[in-house]
Amino acid sequence: MDKSTDLLVNNSILYRCTQKYYDQQLAQYDVGYGQVVYLIMIYEHEGITMKELAKMGSFDKGTITKAISKLEKLHYVRLEENVKDKRSKLLYTTDQAKELITKIYLVRKEWWEHLNNGLDVESSDLFAEVMQKVVDKAQSYTDIENEAVHFFGLQKLTLLDYPGKMACTLFTGGCNMKCPFCHNSELVFLPESMMEINQDDIDQFLDKRQGLLEGICITGGEPLIHPGLKTAIAKMKAKGYKIKLDTNGTYPDYLKELIEEGLVDYVAMDIKNAPAKYAMTAGVEQLNLDAIEASMHYLMENHIPYEFRTTIVKEFHEKEDIEAVGKWIKGAKSYYLQNFENNEHVIDNSLHAVKKEVLEDYKKILLQYVEHVEIRGVE
Repeated sequence: MDKSTDLLVNNSILYRCTQKYYDQQLAQYDVGYGQVVYLIMIYEHEGITMKELAKMGSFDKGTITKAISKLEKLHYVRLEENVKDKRSKLLYTTDQAKELITKIYLVRKEWWEHLNNGLDVESSDLFAEVMQKVVDKAQSYTDIENEAVHFFGLQKLTLLDYPGKMACTLFTGGCNMKCPFCHNSELVFLPESMMEINQDDIDQFLDKRQGLLEGICITGGEPLIHPGLKTAIAKMKAKGYKIKLDTNGTYPDYLKELIEEGLVDYVAMDIKNAPAKYAMTAGVEQLNLDAIEASMHYLMENHIPYEFRTTIVKEFHEKEDIEAVGKWIKGAKSYYLQNFENNEHVIDNSLHAVKKEVLEDYKKILLQYVEHVEIRGVE
């Protein structure tokens, strides 16, 4: 992952280093970084109320109360009655705080100069401008549509992903597994810099391809982690497209809902490995297989066409595992073995594919339990 674009980590590092510097410089005054912001804001807005302070700095009530209480005990802040509103107090700095505040301004200036060291004036101004824009965006966090599905990739044509159909493929981001052999690691770890495809661009593309493309493959990541997927699929169906859904089977209720409402026409469900090795192969410590089995059994009721599939990795799969998988899905209609393919995007690129002969042996084992078995990814 590109650390330069990891806002979560970078913001944490910047915060902690700033905190340590302020704490070190202000130790003689018995205050630390936790009180500095409040003290400056009160000093620059004498007579401000806690409510106004909370709004200005996006603070929660409990945090403000604790900080103001400490500043009051240290005699740096005093509270006065608010004649306009008896329920609130007016906040003022004391004369004793003036020396401290002067020191804070100097520390703030020194820290800013340290952060800008090596930047020319233009770069420094740009940094300040971008920082302000980022802060403004952060304060409007309630505007974020958490229910929306996010697509991070579009393959405009595939003749392989949707059996018997000319289709495109849309990639969702985020997954509740971390399979070491996953070749879409960016869709699992989802770097903050990863560009999302604009929904309008997707709509325009699908509008232009009506009559040319027959289907849309929705893959990930794990598409079913997105509550808004149903709405997105409904829009695609309204344009006349058939929908193929890839899933790891961990959301059986949502899967059933989409199928029974006629929103999905074909499902490809991953079977990672035999039950005893499932968690390890999925890259998690523990995994309750109840949800996966529920999805598996529902699909085997043949509500719509489906396939099970397993990516075969030398380090994870042996004959005994394939035998166990066959018994587990006995009676299934269709099963695909696909050989592991290593590339720069694989989570663990120390893994290996198996030889074609191994896949052929696995196919023979599975044909004892599954009606139709094919091998993918081998010439």
